[in-house]
Amino acid sequence: MPRTLHLFRPAMFLLACLSSSVFAATSPAVLRATLGNGLRVVIVKNTLAPVVTTEMNYLVGSNEAPAGFPGTAHALEHMMFRGSPGLSKDQLAEISAYMGGRFDADTQDTVTQYFFTVPADDLDVALHIAAIRMRGLDLSQKEWEKERGAIEQEVSRDLSNPQYLMFKQLQAVLFKGTPYAHDALGTRPSFDKTTSAMLRKFYETWYAPNNAILVIVGDVDPKAVLSRVKSLFAGIPAKPLPARAAVKFAPVQPQTLHLPTDTPYGFTAITFRLPGYHSADYAAAEILGDVLASQRGSLYALVPENKALYASFLGDTMPDTGLGIAFGVFPKGGDSKLLTAEISQVLAGIAKQGVSPDLVAAAKRQEITQLEFQKNSVAGLAQAWSQALAVQGLTSPDDMIAAYREVTVADVNRVARVYLNQAHAFTAILTPEYSGKPLAAKGYGGAESFNSTPEKSVPLPGWAQSAISRLNLPRRTLDPVVSVLPNGLKLIVQTTDVSDTVSVYGHLKSQPALQQPKGQDGVADVLDGLFSYGTTSLNRLAYQKALDDIAAQEAAGTDFAVQAPAANFARAVQLLADNELHPALPARYFPVVQNQTARFQAGQLQSPDYLFHRATTEALVPAGDPTLREATPQSIMGVTLADVRSYYQQAFRPDLATIVVIGKVTPARARSVIEKYFGGWRATGAKPVTDLPPVPLSKPGPRTVVPDKTSLQDTVVLGETLGLNLFSPERYALQLGNLVLGRGFYASRLGRDLREKRGLVYSIGSDFKFTPTRGIFTVEYGCDPDKVTEARNLIVRDLAGMQNTQVTAVELDRAKAMNLRAIPLKQASVDEIAGNWLTFATDGLPLDELRVEARHYIKLTAPEIQAAYKHWLRPADLAEVVKGPPPH
Repeated sequence: MPRTLHLFRPAMFLLACLSSSVFAATSPAVLRATLGNGLRVVIVKNTLAPVVTTEMNYLVGSNEAPAGFPGTAHALEHMMFRGSPGLSKDQLAEISAYMGGRFDADTQDTVTQYFFTVPADDLDVALHIAAIRMRGLDLSQKEWEKERGAIEQEVSRDLSNPQYLMFKQLQAVLFKGTPYAHDALGTRPSFDKTTSAMLRKFYETWYAPNNAILVIVGDVDPKAVLSRVKSLFAGIPAKPLPARAAVKFAPVQPQTLHLPTDTPYGFTAITFRLPGYHSADYAAAEILGDVLASQRGSLYALVPENKALYASFLGDTMPDTGLGIAFGVFPKGGDSKLLTAEISQVLAGIAKQGVSPDLVAAAKRQEITQLEFQKNSVAGLAQAWSQALAVQGLTSPDDMIAAYREVTVADVNRVARVYLNQAHAFTAILTPEYSGKPLAAKGYGGAESFNSTPEKSVPLPGWAQSAISRLNLPRRTLDPVVSVLPNGLKLIVQTTDVSDTVSVYGHLKSQPALQQPKGQDGVADVLDGLFSYGTTSLNRLAYQKALDDIAAQEAAGTDFAVQAPAANFARAVQLLADNELHPALPARYFPVVQNQTARFQAGQLQSPDYLFHRATTEALVPAGDPTLREATPQSIMGVTLADVRSYYQQAFRPDLATIVVIGKVTPARARSVIEKYFGGWRATGAKPVTDLPPVPLSKPGPRTVVPDKTSLQDTVVLGETLGLNLFSPERYALQLGNLVLGRGFYASRLGRDLREKRGLVYSIGSDFKFTPTRGIFTVEYGCDPDKVTEARNLIVRDLAGMQNTQVTAVELDRAKAMNLRAIPLKQASVDEIAGNWLTFATDGLPLDELRVEARHYIKLTAPEIQAAYKHWLRPADLAEVVKGPPPH
């Protein structure tokens, strides 16, 4: 996976008083070492969950690719999963699946990263894999030819994205004549000429311990882990490394790019070359980006002024350079030239007059405090350390604290004058184009005859076999305290001290398709757009300033949240409640939001993504189903402010709400604060119906093709409704079987047959979605138009195989192991813990549903899985919807 654009996102939170470094090198939670062969190791203890993330950073990326072969580093990243001496690709797939399947890789300009998140007890397995791959790779021509098909599907997918095409072309202009002029993805022509011998040369040149940094984060004993790292890696020899060419940039020549887009809105951007990580101006440029992105800033002001649907600033930073994009979003049919001129005027004013000192101070607080919040995710913390050491060239994330603190308003203004120079800017305008209505096409023509060979047992190395043989329910590490306020609001509190922060997440059970009055389709969307306009006591700017003063990030609506340092917990909850319970819904801005919502919807109704989703829904549910209700510009413009307020009163009520509080706070303190600010919330009238009615079994029809002019690759969904729901016991057998069918990556049948063996697709997955009243089965994949039918035939064959033969003992054990190990993995971040609990509470499931599922899975047998698939799945009834070029 190549590097994608990273946002210049304002740091989310404030650490009330940073008297000491959050990542101090002297902290007992951080252990560093450099082995004799040059491998740098950093081990960070984090006890959020009994998991650990290993991230191996090789200091080589697309910048070192041979001339004419820009995707070499990316291709080698793929081949790292194709086997090594002592660990075949089948063994690696088997082990990774047993570990829970959370492994991935990422290729950037100057680094290639390999991540593995596993239960803490399985750390030794992850370290063995990393060490074996550092010692050598198989890299056979046969395996490369298989993987080339998958990587070329990835290229087709990205080239079907207009935003990616824009990014690719602006790179070529801003960084002309340097390695940064191309990204890591690569091209089909160059991959066609790439050989395994070329990949081996690249590997032998750059993949060495003295060109790598290993970051380990999780619930571990750092000293014991370091000892194990030394035993596995110390014997790998260092290599002489080639010199890296110096990078020299020429002045940017201004030009404008026009591209079509399949999105329901247009996009105009003025792009600048900015300082890289190694520049003395980097910290000031980062603060400038935050200021420009502020909702109190002059760019975002274009939104309430009704000049843009959205406007902000984002960017991407590399070691030697960076880019910044000031952008605005306009509706289909909108005036892109006028919006571009407005953005240009804003930027010229900032370059000339400077920025607000208050916004600079807020940005500095936020950037510093974001480091504290990275502790709330094990994998996120590993990424923070990897980014700091391997990409930014720092000794720890802590180094940026001092850099941000030293930034002055004068520094930011100087950087704005120097770098926001529109005489050296690249302008890109993406204009939405209508691709056409969905068309009924010839059906897929029936399944071909394939002989499916059962999966054979793969003998594993002893170090792996002993680990995967454990099939025990993981120890319980979370102990939420649940209570219900007198007004019916459910409160869930979990205390944790991994960071000096508190996060509050809320969800209102809602179903606009049932709750919006007849003739008022779109009223929920208008309401959602009005939440950003402040409260009855604080207008939009005053409310945002109150959040900035404590560096909290907040969102209101049916999903609402606030995150803040523990010291500011009460104030953060007060602000969240003010917005959720007392939104201003101002008459002044109602016409603005209404008009923007209607114009956005006009484009949405013609966008391929929307038409694809609608065609899929129409293929699965009967005519007249509530999910087929559709907002139109006319229905939105017919909504009144009184309608919005009425809808708010009936849909936003405490007896439909659940709040989760996680962080450095006691249950008693959390309840006291939540009750103080949310306890006065009252419900009036009968509780609305929020569960959709059951639906009959869907029937197959002709293939539906949704045209997409910008897409080279097809996205395909196969689906059908099922005769069971969330509370049907049989769903457990279907879900466990799905870990065999389509959710085990390389080790799943679909992944093995369509990706690993034939290279037909880059990604494929099957899924069961159960709600309290409905059940749906889908398979989604992306591939070239000439491979759609072959891929479908294989899917139908594998699905029939689940019905006609029992899953093997190997597959069953692996599926159970994946599920059991997934329990701690789903608790590896505060966001994930809260998300699961909100879902379970809203659906009426116990908070320990993951463990409940696991107990069912442990008992399930192969005959029970086969029986469930034979009874509930109907391969012949799968509807097919395609987005992109017509399959052929």
